[in-house]
Amino acid sequence: MATRPARRRTFRTVLLAALAAPLAMTARGAVTWEELAAQPAPPDGLRQAYADESPLQFGVLRLPPGPGPHPVAVVIHGGCWESEYDLRHIEPASAALTEAGVATWTLEYRRLGDKGGGWPGTLLDVARGVDHLRVLAAEQPLDLARVVLVGHSAGGHLALWAAGRARLPEGSELRTGEPLPVRGVVALAAISDLRRYALGDDSCNRSAEKLIGGGERRYGDRYAQASPLELAPLGVAVRLVHGTDDFIVPLSQSRRFATQEGEGNRDVDLAILPGVGHFDLVAPFAPAWREVQQRVLELAWR
Repeated sequence: MATRPARRRTFRTVLLAALAAPLAMTARGAVTWEELAAQPAPPDGLRQAYADESPLQFGVLRLPPGPGPHPVAVVIHGGCWESEYDLRHIEPASAALTEAGVATWTLEYRRLGDKGGGWPGTLLDVARGVDHLRVLAAEQPLDLARVVLVGHSAGGHLALWAAGRARLPEGSELRTGEPLPVRGVVALAAISDLRRYALGDDSCNRSAEKLIGGGERRYGDRYAQASPLELAPLGVAVRLVHGTDDFIVPLSQSRRFATQEGEGNRDVDLAILPGVGHFDLVAPFAPAWREVQQRVLELAWR
């Protein structure tokens, strides 16, 4: 069984330390997409639908040994919200977390290019997938008092958003009833400021505007409801992890979110990893993985 991690540090202590002296990583080149995608598939988990509008509305549950009830990490994959990228590339990370002692519920969801993907379907799918843990817990040994959201890249955006969706305004299209309370969120190279990210000219940047359905002049209210930065403070523990060599999601996204979130939430941890790229954070074979796993376990067992 995984050991309980040390007590949490304050936002001020962790953020100042991270800005001044990033954590040391073992020297190696950044993990490439090709390396990440080439990982062998882990053993199958229990696949279950959380809605019935699309075959893409499902999750994969993996349980660690023992009777439980087990803490749960809801794992949300990235891929610029695009249908080209599914949950397969993050399943080895989910399996590694399960091996470390927590149950994992890895979500698939409708994405850009899928029928019903984009606004509001992508966000609603994630909300429904998280809340479906209530159904799973009726049959599986899950501890719903110890739920942690874990997301990478665009999945980091969705994880942060899901953690803060209780702050959505009345009448929002993104409301789905009573959100399942979560203990915290671990956001890996997360897109946390949609307005700024959509201003970039790379393909992933352009996907942010496609997710919303258009630019902020026309859909400013949608950006306000979908951007984690504009929902902050989220009201839960937040662990941000970002590499200095990330050329897909700039480090400034996590710096800005940590500052904004920290104004109303002391339980924020920003870890800046030198020499680490975008995909290292979900590659169990990469040195950076231990930093990710440590933060998930710390929130799950606190």
